[in-house]
Amino acid sequence: MRNRRFPLVLVVLALFVNPVNAGDEPYTGANFKRVTLVVSDIDRSLGIYRDILGFQLDGVMESSAESYSYPVFRIDPKAKIRFATLSAGPEQVRTMALTEVTGIELAKPGRPFMTASVIRVDDLDGTFEKLEALGLEIVAPTISERPGEFKFKEQAFVDFDGHLIVLYQMLPLE
Repeated sequence: MRNRRFPLVLVVLALFVNPVNAGDEPYTGANFKRVTLVVSDIDRSLGIYRDILGFQLDGVMESSAESYSYPVFRIDPKAKIRFATLSAGPEQVRTMALTEVTGIELAKPGRPFMTASVIRVDDLDGTFEKLEALGLEIVAPTISERPGEFKFKEQAFVDFDGHLIVLYQMLPLE
């Protein structure tokens, strides 16, 4: 397990900046639905996202040979696909999906990381105790704040399939 420190503050800081043009006009822009992570073992990944992070499993389904996932993710048609959707409570239904691809070898995402999923948790230290026990690559934590506005602790890990996940916990202002 490698423990490296690199700045992730800007990723989370964007969560706290007031939206531009947030006046009385109704929002007509894009609506984010979900992030989909391609994984090699859906059950092992559920051990992280459902069992440790607490996402609610909506279900696991087999994909048909005509699944849009094949051309979108450029998956060899000989591979088999299953997918799971996960919710973060009733307000964030199916905000995450895991797409399991078997029958072919999956390439790990390269470095530098090109994406990160940012997730708020209530017990960062307890969560990382469980993640460290899995032998995952862990990035050292950091605390960021804007005095009088917000303070948070963030830490990152790389899951079994090479996806960068940044977790943060809001801290009380002093």
